[in-house]
Amino acid sequence: MTSLTRADVEHLARLARLQLAPEELDHYAGQLDVILQSVARVSEVAADDIPPTSHPIPMANVFRDDVVRPGVRRDDIAAAAPAWEDDRFRVPRILDEE
Repeated sequence: MTSLTRADVEHLARLARLQLAPEELDHYAGQLDVILQSVARVSEVAADDIPPTSHPIPMANVFRDDVVRPGVRRDDIAAAAPAWEDDRFRVPRILDEE
């Protein structure tokens, strides 16, 4: 496998619209090369008779059943609000728009 060059990283940075300093190009070229080598190593081990998995151990559905419960009443919320108007919280204006 060929290693990533500084020009490769510069091209990737341009595609991602990143501005990298010259020393960053060399730094990231080394880091990305290690990542690509690791992925290649995993690809060597992967066999066609082993199905792809998302977890190394079997997972069971851990979601709880949906249970309808009553929510907080609007009147209780309005009573606790510092300011309430037209069924909504009233807050101070923060923009000068009309």
